[in-house]
Amino acid sequence: MAYEKTYEEINAKIRRGEAVVVTAEEVIAIVAEKGVEKAAREIDVVTTGTFGPMCSSGAFINFGHSNPRIKMKKVWLNGVEAYSGIAAVDAYIGAAQLPETDPENKVFPGRFTYGGGHVIQDLVAGREIRLEAVAYGTDCYPNKKVDTLITINDVNEAFLFNPRNGYQNYNCAVNLGDRTLYTYMGILKPKLGNASYSSAGQLSPLLNDPHYKTIGLGTKIFLGGGIGYVAWNGTQHHPNVERGENGVPRVPAGTLTVIGDLKQMDPNWLVGLSYVGYGATMAVGLGIPIPILNEEILYYTAVKDEDIFCPVVDYAEGYPYKKPIDLGYVNYRDLKSGRVEINGKMVVSTPQSSYPRAKKIARTLQEWIKQGSFELTQPVAQLPLADAEIDFKSIPERSPNGFTINR
Repeated sequence: MAYEKTYEEINAKIRRGEAVVVTAEEVIAIVAEKGVEKAAREIDVVTTGTFGPMCSSGAFINFGHSNPRIKMKKVWLNGVEAYSGIAAVDAYIGAAQLPETDPENKVFPGRFTYGGGHVIQDLVAGREIRLEAVAYGTDCYPNKKVDTLITINDVNEAFLFNPRNGYQNYNCAVNLGDRTLYTYMGILKPKLGNASYSSAGQLSPLLNDPHYKTIGLGTKIFLGGGIGYVAWNGTQHHPNVERGENGVPRVPAGTLTVIGDLKQMDPNWLVGLSYVGYGATMAVGLGIPIPILNEEILYYTAVKDEDIFCPVVDYAEGYPYKKPIDLGYVNYRDLKSGRVEINGKMVVSTPQSSYPRAKKIARTLQEWIKQGSFELTQPVAQLPLADAEIDFKSIPERSPNGFTINR
């Protein structure tokens, strides 16, 4: 009979200080030594982690009311506009938003030295932020302008709400063209001058739970140095893709929407980034515990970098213009070695995400659980296991606005 555990049993062990918790890196050697069956009986939780740029991130803020009250029409934080079409003093600032004064790529390549991600980091760090707002005035909200300094402690609520984090695998970006490219995957040198990748590989959360058996709505996580939760599947969640025998997708697949209280986060784990020639974004620290409920779940957590393959994608023609250029696949062991073979050429590989910091997240989460300060939550619903069914026959090949319909 297959061995099974429950969330309640694991949490009881956590409360007693008896839970056996290992990282997704440590579990590989344990399974190699003891086998899946024995290891599954001994291990209660495997912790994962990833730290890298995640553009689809941002924060909701409720500023509280001025006197007289105001219904904000436009809002800026340190010159970066936040979307205010929600309610009187609610706004959402996106990590990729730029100040209106930024020259962008008018002098190419632009520097993009400050954006929404930097504002969020400054808020979390407790720094003063200039809040500017304008309004048209109403009987109940007569004020038409606010210009003041605030800190995160001055606002009613501030919570991180990231619509797309923790991508399950991602492209290895290269440049087959003749000029240097400035992309969200960093600077790509011409004629296969380098290869850029962005994943923690064997430590990455969704690569350790490829079929979303334990990660779902309500899963408690490490987020930005504090505690957060999985709120929904992320945007561009695309699980119905080619996978290896180990369940790991060979292309970008699942994503997560995550949420957490910004006031208890750490600026070391929410870091504003500037990408030359591309824009501003934010690096996010994300870690998810995986309860070892049975042997199958443990088997997935023992995935190794050499068994995780990602597609090599040309960012000169293939990615921007959706041209089918087959450059094959590479694994994360080779990518992390610093050199990888593509089209018969040895190419320098450069990470956009930080594996050392991913390891630190997994270890931090491991310590929280061992100390009894972090218990596991059972998801109230699984993430979608397949893409939404759409009758593509009723949709024209090209939509009226010119966007190609994805198939």
